[in-house]
Amino acid sequence: MQITPFLKKDANVPIYLQLYQFFREEIEKGSIITGEKLPSIRELSQSLNISRNTVDTAYQQLIAEGYVVSREKSGLFVLELDDVPMVQEVQHELKLPHVEGKTDNLIDFQYGDIELERFPIKVWKKCLLGAVDAPSHEVFSYGDKKGHYGLRTEIASYLYQARGVRCSPDQIILTAGTQTAVNLLIQLLSLQNEKVALEDPGYDGVRYVFESQKCEVVPISLDEDGINITELEQSSAQCVYVTPSHQFPIGMILPVQKRMKLLQWAGKNQTYIIEDDYDGEFRYLGQPIPSLKSLDTNEKVIYLGTFSKAFLPAARVTYIVLPEPLVEVYQSKLFYISQTVSQHIQEALYRFMKEGHFGRHIRKMRKIYQGKQAALLKAIECQLGDKVNVIGQKAGLHLLLELKGLDAKQLVEKAEEFGIRIYLTEKFWLKKPPQFDQPIMLGFGGLSVEQIESGVNQLARVMKVCEINQKIGEMKS
Repeated sequence: MQITPFLKKDANVPIYLQLYQFFREEIEKGSIITGEKLPSIRELSQSLNISRNTVDTAYQQLIAEGYVVSREKSGLFVLELDDVPMVQEVQHELKLPHVEGKTDNLIDFQYGDIELERFPIKVWKKCLLGAVDAPSHEVFSYGDKKGHYGLRTEIASYLYQARGVRCSPDQIILTAGTQTAVNLLIQLLSLQNEKVALEDPGYDGVRYVFESQKCEVVPISLDEDGINITELEQSSAQCVYVTPSHQFPIGMILPVQKRMKLLQWAGKNQTYIIEDDYDGEFRYLGQPIPSLKSLDTNEKVIYLGTFSKAFLPAARVTYIVLPEPLVEVYQSKLFYISQTVSQHIQEALYRFMKEGHFGRHIRKMRKIYQGKQAALLKAIECQLGDKVNVIGQKAGLHLLLELKGLDAKQLVEKAEEFGIRIYLTEKFWLKKPPQFDQPIMLGFGGLSVEQIESGVNQLARVMKVCEINQKIGEMKS
């Protein structure tokens, strides 16, 4: 079949839209009859001197609207037009083809998911069974209010080796999650009705906790290298919550010089810094930067760590490292608060760390996540090219894509139709800047390399469809 569409490469209408319109009109007029086979993507791209992706986008839309059907290993064939509306002009949004079972096969770039296929389930199960069989009375009682002493000892040792934090087990308090930890700190520091500074954008889950406890949240904007110290100094805040090792969600790493200025602010104003080191174990570029707590000589940093990213979210174990002066305050002021983490989980995690499994697991997962991130970056470069800017790729289990000329909300909605789930970042901003144009978030921890590559490939196709829709909107107006 010889087909020679006349394409205007210097026109405002994209080539893939022109190609789609040509085939649709030819089919509707009967020039291309039912059952006829269309040229292959390779043949048409060569004869028209256009890219295969351009042809594929046009063909996908014809499939979506029921003009043609794809038969495996055979090609595209024209369908009967009895049920296809005869529309002479493109006046509707392009839609993506429905795929049976799409929900079941959804590629979900959810932030916070972890690699479960490589999780040492047999070892963890052994530790859990050992915890149940433990003769310790503590495992079957309420336990120490600060948490399992052996586990706190292991955490103290790990923090010194991995993050440069010097602390004793007595300074450590275990809680069921970061939000629970922050709630406890609000009571400890008497922050109700006080000003608390938060990075903007920042972790919305923590912001909600501060707001629910009647704190006056003061949003502090970000510079290219992290929190704006000048704004912080002008805020009159009694406390600041920061994520210096991998700012959430933007991803920059606070440089040492700025960390020192932050510590000077706390010392000068006799205030506290809450450092959330939520995924400090996973850094891929450059030399490791010490935690803020490791630089603190004035006991002004309260350190938060979690096992949710490095180990298992379901364990629900977060730990607080209090400055020495606050340990006694905690014991006298919050003596009535019971331990919120399961005693069995604490005992099992203690065994897991003491036997060396945790250290090996971290080293293994660092390599795995680095490989996944590399695959994601390569796929983005190959499939999305100059259509996006990548943000925050030096560390962590997610990155952001800054879109060029596309509406983020429309892209997220269309992506879901095509079997991939990506995420808006709007909720992380408290005070949105003028002309707010939000990036999208891609978490990669829970996906395989194959899923990552397939997901980005699908995302590239969705972006093309969104470009067509946008062009149609411009043509209408």
